[in-house]
Amino acid sequence: MLVIFLTVTGAVLDNAFLESARLSLRERMSGQIYQLLSASVVEEGGQLIMPLPTYLPYPQLALPDSGLYAFVGRNGDNELLWRSPSLLNRKTPMPFALQVSEKKWSDVRMEDGKDYYLLGYGFQRSLKTGIYSFNFFLMTELAPLQKQVSLYRRRLWGGLAGTAILLLATQIWVLRWGLSPLRKVGLELAAIEAGEHHQINGRYPREVKQLTDNINILLTQERARQTRYRNALADLAHSLKTPLAVLLGATDQPEFLPDTVQEQSTRMMRIVERQLQRAGAANSSATAPPVAVYTVADRIIASLGKVYRNKNVIVLNRIEPDLCFRCDESDLIEILGNLLDNAFKWCHARIEIHGCKDGHRLIIGIHDDGPGISAAHIEHILRRGGRADESTPGHGIGLSVAADIVEAYQGGLHIASSLLGGAAVIIEFWR
Repeated sequence: MLVIFLTVTGAVLDNAFLESARLSLRERMSGQIYQLLSASVVEEGGQLIMPLPTYLPYPQLALPDSGLYAFVGRNGDNELLWRSPSLLNRKTPMPFALQVSEKKWSDVRMEDGKDYYLLGYGFQRSLKTGIYSFNFFLMTELAPLQKQVSLYRRRLWGGLAGTAILLLATQIWVLRWGLSPLRKVGLELAAIEAGEHHQINGRYPREVKQLTDNINILLTQERARQTRYRNALADLAHSLKTPLAVLLGATDQPEFLPDTVQEQSTRMMRIVERQLQRAGAANSSATAPPVAVYTVADRIIASLGKVYRNKNVIVLNRIEPDLCFRCDESDLIEILGNLLDNAFKWCHARIEIHGCKDGHRLIIGIHDDGPGISAAHIEHILRRGGRADESTPGHGIGLSVAADIVEAYQGGLHIASSLLGGAAVIIEFWR
């Protein structure tokens, strides 16, 4: 496109200069022929008298082969009446018919092989003895004009070629400089693929930083997913050791074997489901669909309200209606389901759930008016199987499962005192 643009620009400028030069030549020749006309004299008998060579308006007309030539013919029969001394030993170009006051331009090539510009002008003089018409002709050599045009063209196309080279070099440099962050990203990805790096560490402009940040998030997610699967498999193997040992030992008591198989099979099924659910928790990802937090919480509250209908719990859902979180909906249901189930279980009569955005943070808080949780028990109950009150039904894994899923989404979960007098479980996600 640059070459096409500069070529068109050069052609337009070249044509404009050529037309300007020819127009300037015409104006100069028109002035010269007017001066030649003013120097001529027509006698009463119609005889044309031209000045002597020393009195001609231009010295070039008196010098042979000077490049400027003039001659006069009679209008009507093309009879040659006068030739300038500069036409000595040269043939006169064929004159052409002209109307009075008519100007006519023509390109002529003479016997010497050179190009000339010929101007003809129809002139009429009225005297007492009659009206006499003459054709004045002025011819100039085009070599100076052609030389001027040639010089201009060399400078024009040389300048445009230099400009094109400079612009192309600048564009190449700008493109290489502008795309260098992407090449750097490619090198860092190759290093990650080779196992030399774990993530993209370089500093990048804001146009590329979003890309590198998302790549780093995906890499972190993949490593975390692999870690979770390894841990889940290890936990699964460890958890299944006891039921399998019980089944092996039950062969010594055949009368209890069916009940033992039923009991341990159910236990192993729950263990497998729990571990798979933990391993399948997804990391926060910009590619995950946004989930409406208010709607999910409302469905869980309605379901738990039926389970704990005997407690007549008042639940206020104060989550912002437009609050969304990019995650797997089942993960959000698991988190809120476990935390709200604990709140229903421990509250006296009132629960409030809050949710809002604070800059780049998404905060969800579940408050109840129950007995609360002492600071000494917080670390204990966040561990799998940890419980603050063994007399209340439960397995002590709901809170730890929720904490694991929140951590998988690179969030945080902590327990504080509620304004309602009980416990407040606060979840924070960084978006």
